[in-house]
Amino acid sequence: MKDTAKHQGLRNQLVTTLEQKGITDRAVLEAIKKIPRHLFLNSSFEDFAYQDKAFPIGAGQTISQPYTVAFQSQLLEIKKDHKVLEIGTGSGYQTAVLFMLGAKVYTVERQNELFKTTSNLFPKLNIRPKHVSFGDGYKGLPNFAPFDSIIVTAGAPFIPQPLMAQLKVGGRLVIPLGEDVQIMTLLIRKNETQFEKHEFGEFRFVPLLEDKN
Repeated sequence: MKDTAKHQGLRNQLVTTLEQKGITDRAVLEAIKKIPRHLFLNSSFEDFAYQDKAFPIGAGQTISQPYTVAFQSQLLEIKKDHKVLEIGTGSGYQTAVLFMLGAKVYTVERQNELFKTTSNLFPKLNIRPKHVSFGDGYKGLPNFAPFDSIIVTAGAPFIPQPLMAQLKVGGRLVIPLGEDVQIMTLLIRKNETQFEKHEFGEFRFVPLLEDKN
């Protein structure tokens, strides 16, 4: 689990790239500057870990491009001790960013292989989500609801109803919506029945699958 000065230098360059692409949230940039992304990847990808690219991580899934992670994290507007539900733990990199932002993270993964890998990895990196769960992201985590914010890290054809129900009034849900290409979508819960919707252009994600594997 080595993290060297070279890795830190590459992270600094990555942060500069993200700033040039329009990421302005200092807390998000600081988190990305600190987190050793290369440790979330297969070691054969280590040399590429700080490029602004997505990579395969097993079970047909990918680790999102750093820009996408930063963009989604920025939209959440996380404050310290916010309860955040993450749908799709994946490599655990996004989880680590949320944790670094001071969130209490509840994360769900439906691929058993990835669930086991991240469950072992988090303690080694001193990342402590409140709850790491193997299950169906479409259902959310009703036992722990409501949440200050919810982040979905896979493309969804529609917004799962249970996730909307588990969001606090004033809370923010960030989800990439669409089949082949996704539109990054932000829902802000105004009251019990009303949500305000904002759209932020096209992104590409692996699909959000129902049921666990």
